[in-house]
Amino acid sequence: MKRLIYLLLCLLMPAMAAAENAPVKYTDAANLTIVNKAQPGGPAFQRIDVARYPELTPTVTRYYRYSTGLAVVFRTDSRNIRARWTTVNKLPGANSTLIAQRGLDLYIRRDGKWVFAGVGVPNKSGTQHEAPIVEHMNTTMKECLLYLPLYDEIAGLEIGTDEGALLEAAPDPFRHRIVVIGSSITHGTSASRPGMTYTARLGRTLGFGFINLGASGQCKLDTFFARIAAETRADAFLFDTFSNPSAQQIDERLEGFVRRIRESHPTTPLIFLQTEVRESGNFDLKKRAFEDAKREAARKGMEKILETDKNIWFINPGMDLGDDHEATVDGVHPTDLGFERMLNTLTPRITRILRKYGIE
Repeated sequence: MKRLIYLLLCLLMPAMAAAENAPVKYTDAANLTIVNKAQPGGPAFQRIDVARYPELTPTVTRYYRYSTGLAVVFRTDSRNIRARWTTVNKLPGANSTLIAQRGLDLYIRRDGKWVFAGVGVPNKSGTQHEAPIVEHMNTTMKECLLYLPLYDEIAGLEIGTDEGALLEAAPDPFRHRIVVIGSSITHGTSASRPGMTYTARLGRTLGFGFINLGASGQCKLDTFFARIAAETRADAFLFDTFSNPSAQQIDERLEGFVRRIRESHPTTPLIFLQTEVRESGNFDLKKRAFEDAKREAARKGMEKILETDKNIWFINPGMDLGDDHEATVDGVHPTDLGFERMLNTLTPRITRILRKYGIE
């Protein structure tokens, strides 16, 4: 038996080596199907065309140039999939993995479900990256979903396949458009990789397009976020807008924020999430008081709005991270475990609300 195994390895190893050294054909991903863009136009790998919104702060402008939540959809029969891509920023974030920040995350549909296939690991320094994503597959046609970096701008992306293999654009696999505006939690700061944000996971689970407009630390019910929502096509909106503002900002801005959106979307369902109970307030009494105050302001503000608009929903708690204090990376940002717990309670509630509007 050992001799047979040895002979089989001897036969397979040259073929495997040949596959590893096979010529690679690169295709510009901008010519394939890009899903989860908030608005048409603008650069291929940006969520919105920031030139339309000169009122954005410099920080939000930079964030909205990021490819957060975007994915490239394609079909290929290649045994191997590689990528080479160019990012813009050079410094990694303190609480993000390199793969989440500027790497790639591939899923392949198998038996009707999206299954993790591999990651494109970026260089630790510099802005030029090239890496294998998955290798040694069979030659059946595969439907691929490649998530782009969460915390960097993509200047160019090419997908590499075996020379002679087929690579073609595939249709958008997601139905409906759920636009999500929010904080770093929505942005996916501490997800391990781009496909692990709660918006991406909701998309794969429900089969809906969840458009990620998270803007880390910046989403404070500003008028420009309401304008972006008003000018964005959506079947429903999901808002994580109580994580960043103070209680005073919620009191002052919430009604105007909703009013501006309702000018363009008079009956579209607006689903607001109560923010998490932050672990950073476990012993820091100042932080605890600040967080308690803003959650209470959100609760009171939403109660008032719900009295007059039957198409607005408030999910409270909206970000349930459990009670063992182990689901964040820094007391604020959920890890993959935190997102898992959050989705366990959030997914059925969102599903029930959306079904009321025929979104299923």
